[in-house]
Amino acid sequence: MPLKSKNIILGITGSIAAYKACDIIRKLVKEGANVECILTKRAAEFITPLTLQTLSKNKVHTHMFGKNHNWDIEHISLAKKADIILIAPASADSIARFAAGRADDLLSCTVLASKAKIIICPAMNSNMYNHKAVRNNISILESFGYKIIPAQKGELACGDSGDGRLALIDTIISETVKCIS
Repeated sequence: MPLKSKNIILGITGSIAAYKACDIIRKLVKEGANVECILTKRAAEFITPLTLQTLSKNKVHTHMFGKNHNWDIEHISLAKKADIILIAPASADSIARFAAGRADDLLSCTVLASKAKIIICPAMNSNMYNHKAVRNNISILESFGYKIIPAQKGELACGDSGDGRLALIDTIISETVKCIS
């Protein structure tokens, strides 16, 4: 089990594909990883912290200034703990935040503060995914050394078909394993 005892921070952003984080957590845990989730405000519109907590067996982090009883600076302690930060799904907005170096929520602050390998898994409508601004932001993230697992072609939640569908869960897991090896 290559992920045994590895700490993975799973960032979940505001995309309809947020429900697929459940399968990602299950497979990472099965591989032996310790998974902690950071759920953005927009992602919480699609999936609940309780679901993620139940699957990961860990607290789900949701707020930059949440109640922290061990007095750690949460984004710093999460950043230091992470072997990998996996963002799946990554919305167009989150990709733009990371590319611009914004630090206005717990996930973006954790990404900026971490020296861990960062993996980005985009998921959005095809027109958004192929927009020059999004493609440019993905290029910027690649120049930072972030691993991008491209969206795949397929039927999208809006009924369109094309690029933008979250990569297959098995692909995400195998690419995460490669980053540890």
